[in-house]
Amino acid sequence: MTNTLQVSCVQMHWAKPLEFNLERTLDYIKTASRNGSRAVLFPEANLTGYYFPNVVKLDQGKVVKALNKTRAAARKHKIWVIAGTIQKTRDRFLNLAHVINPAGKIVHEYAKVHMAGKDEKIYCRGGNKLSLFEIDGILCTLIICRDGRHPELYRIPAMAGAQILFHPSCSSDEIEAVCWKRKSGRAQLPVGPNSKMFHCVANTIGESPDGKQTSSGGSFIREPNGIPLSEAGFYQEEIITAVLDISRADRSYILDSMKNPPFLSRHWQQMIAETKARKDIKPE
Repeated sequence: MTNTLQVSCVQMHWAKPLEFNLERTLDYIKTASRNGSRAVLFPEANLTGYYFPNVVKLDQGKVVKALNKTRAAARKHKIWVIAGTIQKTRDRFLNLAHVINPAGKIVHEYAKVHMAGKDEKIYCRGGNKLSLFEIDGILCTLIICRDGRHPELYRIPAMAGAQILFHPSCSSDEIEAVCWKRKSGRAQLPVGPNSKMFHCVANTIGESPDGKQTSSGGSFIREPNGIPLSEAGFYQEEIITAVLDISRADRSYILDSMKNPPFLSRHWQQMIAETKARKDIKPE
């Protein structure tokens, strides 16, 4: 296992066409690799976009082709990529995060568990597993946007050993609500202070085509005490980067929770075992 991991998080527009999103994704993969990053995280649904009037009309074959081109770019630039799509299944849509290794293979997929916003609640359903995967021997987990309001989704993987939380997000909402999110920090609350793990957030920016919604930006990479290592602005597309000293992610608060109160200990162990047993199930 490596002692450090350089990570980049990309902040992108949430309501652009698939072709635009793919072009920007491929460019940012190249940029992250040239900057020396070993892994790059993209926002929620960065390939398809999160604007449902467009998403539900997408040709699913084109979505798969865009994902395959993203895989090819990961292979070309020898970098881990975490990318997002919203894909149609037999029963509604799934909001997916795809972990792609430097050989271009999808080694892990996670479906968002908790839906957010009226459109997502209409068109999507939640996944049925927690995330657990390795990057260069470092155990990691991920959640998607609203999932961050439900700490069990990352704390149980942290109990299983995860030291880094990757958190793709699209905090789009009515303009007044987004202004409040920026002031309160509600969109993405740092998890380090309750877990002692790294927290990497890639959020979105920009307005919807009808001008009624915007997104809060503010992507960040925070160390296990919650201190920012790198932060993005509210309005512009950008890429942020930080080097993670893995030894700092000691998960001490998580380890304490596993011991006390004692009557919960065996239940945590059961949940850890079930999380590990389900981690490689393909969302469908």
